Amino acid sequence: MSDDTCIRILGISGSPRKKSTDYVVNEALRYAQEKYNVEVEYFSASAKDMKFCIHCDYCVRKKEGCIHKDDLVELYDKMLWADAWIIGTPVYQGTLSAQTKTIMDRCRAVVARDPKAFMNKVGAAAAVGGDRMGGQEPAIQTILNFYVISEMIPVAGGSFGSNLGGTFWSKDKGAEGVAEDSEGIRSLHRTVNKMVKTAMAMKTLK
Repeated sequence: MSDDTCIRILGISGSPRKKSTDYVVNEALRYAQEKYNVEVEYFSASAKDMKFCIHCDYCVRKKEGCIHKDDLVELYDKMLWADAWIIGTPVYQGTLSAQTKTIMDRCRAVVARDPKAFMNKVGAAAAVGGDRMGGQEPAIQTILNFYVISEMIPVAGGSFGSNLGGTFWSKDKGAEGVAEDSEGIRSLHRTVNKMVKTAMAMKTLK
């Protein structure tokens, strides 16, 4: 691809650990680079200082970003840079992790400054559960809802195997567990294919 058509992909791991979710998001980026020659950036919530949104409305009043000056500031620039995002989360109590939710909540500071900041960017999701039916789809749905609210374009891999996004069963074996989940890998690759192709289409329209 030429520089003006090259797709930029941001991978975000919303896990406090660098294990299965970290593996899944990096596998999505590796696959996208190998198949489509995209540019990629990665952000992990692991060991990051990330404060909760406290709904102080500083971002709305000042339009200068968030009142918190922590490690999420670097993520804002990556989000604006990217044409498409894939957010991965571990499943906690049947839904997404607190770290993933904090990342999404804190995006309010970006759209308060520019309501169209994320408009028409493409968003995909992946979730990792210790059980096969551990809450992966509710977790993914929450991420897809965030994309809709942010005026992004949510995508998944399509019917018959990747209905909402990349769904993984780690069997509580960390990266080794998800690497062995062939159906999870297939669902992820199908989701990445749709994400990149949609981002290409959107860039062509622009």
